[in-house]
Amino acid sequence: MQHMEHDVVDAAMVECERCGKAAALCLCDTIAPFDNRIEVLILQHPQEQEREFGTARLAARHFRRAILKVGLSWPSLSKILGRSVDPQRWAILYLGSAKTAALAPDREIVMLNRKGEPEHNQDALLADIEGIVLLDGNWGQAKALWWRNAWMLKCRRIILRPPRRSRFGQLRREPRPDGLSTIEAAAMLISRLENRPEIEAALTASFERMLARHRMAHKRAQTGRRRPRNSGALTTSEPAS
Repeated sequence: MQHMEHDVVDAAMVECERCGKAAALCLCDTIAPFDNRIEVLILQHPQEQEREFGTARLAARHFRRAILKVGLSWPSLSKILGRSVDPQRWAILYLGSAKTAALAPDREIVMLNRKGEPEHNQDALLADIEGIVLLDGNWGQAKALWWRNAWMLKCRRIILRPPRRSRFGQLRREPRPDGLSTIEAAAMLISRLENRPEIEAALTASFERMLARHRMAHKRAQTGRRRPRNSGALTTSEPAS
């Protein structure tokens, strides 16, 4: 019986080649990718170690036009994509301190100029976007990616005003109240820019399933650690007569 239990645990810990998560947390078979008009580029810091809670691969798997790159720096946006593009038609989720609620309280997505001020003609500029760039990692890692890639300065800058805080809750605290996981940011951006609420609904559902599976796996692990060593075995403490 012990051998069979170890086999089950080992199988649950095997990583999926597509999403990189343990089998117990993998959602790949439940995902139907969207045909997105706006391309998604996710740049992940190589030291991002939160593989259990990471959402970059999960987010990318929801879109047919999505690229995930791991590294610290790249020569240009065109080099990453393998084709010539205009960085002015790509927007990066900006890490600055600007607050959407203060700058444009009636908007959930705001495009900023280099001075951190809202651009004029917001709707026209947002409608012209053909791709978004998301930086995946903790706060320090994301800032390192920003400073190591000068080409990002050529991209448009956008900030978000999420309708609620991240669903991570206490599992992984964000440094700011408006901080979101990568999958939440991708869901909000693409659904709003393409006016397709079903995209946010699908990505949110996947994220919630991932969190639910994590909580279940954690609960089972805690239960296993509390189980008595001889649980399930027939024992006696009395000497044979």
